Amino acid sequence: MRRVEVLMATGCHLCPPAIEAARAASAGHGVELVIVDIDGDVDLERRYRELIPVVLVDGVEVGHFVIEQSAIERALAAE
Repeated sequence: MRRVEVLMATGCHLCPPAIEAARAASAGHGVELVIVDIDGDVDLERRYRELIPVVLVDGVEVGHFVIEQSAIERALAAE
């Protein structure tokens, strides 16, 4: 099963649109959507705090900051 992860943090104003784009891109495609709050995770905060939101498809970064649904869909279409 394909997996889309959205790394987000509390108070991030760019995170809700990224989550919605990920939901829309994942809908109806048998894709597991995981929302990960990085708050309090030292490793994730160190790696991603300044980039959130970050979207990963099968562990590969698709984008950060402003993420378009079409970018997620292209990543899901790639094998």
